[in-house]
Amino acid sequence: MLIKVLAAEGNLSSASNVNTATVVRLFNNHSAALVITRKDSGGTTIGSLTVNTKESVYLEKVSTDTLTAASNGGSVLVAKVAYGN
Repeated sequence: MLIKVLAAEGNLSSASNVNTATVVRLFNNHSAALVITRKDSGGTTIGSLTVNTKESVYLEKVSTDTLTAASNGGSVLVAKVAYGN
């Protein structure tokens, strides 16, 4: 998988649209699994998933959707990316 970095890495210490990303690389750097929640621009929950410790996932979302961590958001690293095969 080819990944193109489009913005500086940040974290989920607060709700973030991750630089209006439509694709996000998310890395859980915490010592425990964490729940990540996606919400639309109005604050309605779209869904959530658990990310294991030291795991990276790629999430697709609408640019105005936000991501939050249920706890320890400062340990969740996120970056706006593009991807291809």
